[in-house]
Amino acid sequence: MEAVFAITLGVLTASGVYLVLRARIFPVVMGLTLISYAVNLFIFSMGRLGTGVPAVIGKSAEYGDPLPQALVLTAIVIGFAMTAFVVVLALRGMGELKTDHVDGEEPRA
Repeated sequence: MEAVFAITLGVLTASGVYLVLRARIFPVVMGLTLISYAVNLFIFSMGRLGTGVPAVIGKSAEYGDPLPQALVLTAIVIGFAMTAFVVVLALRGMGELKTDHVDGEEPRA
């Protein structure tokens, strides 16, 4: 299970970095979103991957750690707000510069 999780994190991070380096507005936003998802999964995995373990309340020797879950929930909300802000900022930049290139200039061929 840990190998599949590590491969998933690697694929998400690599895809996010590739999209950020594309230098167009939509791929950059999607790349930042994928990197955000990868970081969220990484933080979630810090609470140990366990299936069928109860929450903190109970008489079990092992329990699910609520701190990484709370951090990921907070990060999801903040990530959604930042994605909305970046999309609005990108749309305004496209409206003013008339191009979807990140630095505002079309690449010379």
